[in-house]
Amino acid sequence: MRALHVTQPGGPAALTLTELPEPTALPGHAVVRNEAVGLNFIDVYYRNGTYPAAYPLVPGQEAAGVVTVVGEGVEGIAPGDRVAYATQLGAYAEYTAVPAGKLVPVPDAVSLQDAAAVLLQGLAAHYLSHTTHPVAPGESVVVLAAAGGLGRTLVQLAGHRGATVVAVASGKEKQQVALAAGAHHAVGYEDFADAVRDLTGGQGAHVVYDSVGAATFATSLQALRRRGTLVVCGLSSGPVPPFDLELLRTSGSLHLTRPTLADHVPDADSLRAAAAELFAYVARGVVRPDVRAELPLAEAARAHALLEGRATTGKVLLTP
Repeated sequence: MRALHVTQPGGPAALTLTELPEPTALPGHAVVRNEAVGLNFIDVYYRNGTYPAAYPLVPGQEAAGVVTVVGEGVEGIAPGDRVAYATQLGAYAEYTAVPAGKLVPVPDAVSLQDAAAVLLQGLAAHYLSHTTHPVAPGESVVVLAAAGGLGRTLVQLAGHRGATVVAVASGKEKQQVALAAGAHHAVGYEDFADAVRDLTGGQGAHVVYDSVGAATFATSLQALRRRGTLVVCGLSSGPVPPFDLELLRTSGSLHLTRPTLADHVPDADSLRAAAAELFAYVARGVVRPDVRAELPLAEAARAHALLEGRATTGKVLLTP
């Protein structure tokens, strides 16, 4: 089968298209023929070594497709089932062997392309807006990188829960994407804390979802109201450097968290419940995946370069 291999950490050129043996279904696993693979910034972290991993590896953590064979002990999943998965390395390939507990059914009302486009970022947006900080009606919510896959979904879910959403995005085109997704206001990165305070009558936001990291961390804190919450949910500009914890006290008794998906959906039952709710949002039009490009596996390096250069809006899919 064709797959993308990374033999050692590096830039986009580290992604090499190669032929690998088709995986077999070990006990407790199923083999999925991937029909659509979601591109996510976490793939960059594994490719460039920001997140440690054993190399060589096949990157990619999100895909949707059809089960071809199941291993011993697998129940409730059969060949021919439409499924999706996330947080499982190896998606940049024609076939992937996936632990059965990581597979979620894709309902007929949701296309495999939409499932691959929304699952990982959608699950993240779901726990960020429903659990990490349960967004409440009337709250002011700030979403950074609001034109990206995670950002757009956060905008949609926060708005659906009754919040006033301020989107932060670079350039008018991306700001229009965020507004079209349902944001009430859209501003640029320069001094966005001042803009947020102007829009909230000087109070600041109840929560800021910051997926940018180092470059925006200080400004995100400044955008919060007293006892507000900063949720660092990505590091596209690099890790947040060490800082004085007293800053949280002197800035208004602020809350800071760096959550992960694994701690919010720690088992198969919670994963399938969250995915079912997410796909129901998709079927009802609350969450509207925005697939902007579908590229063959051979063009994954170009897709990574676009992603790192913030030259993408919406979602990019790879087609095996």
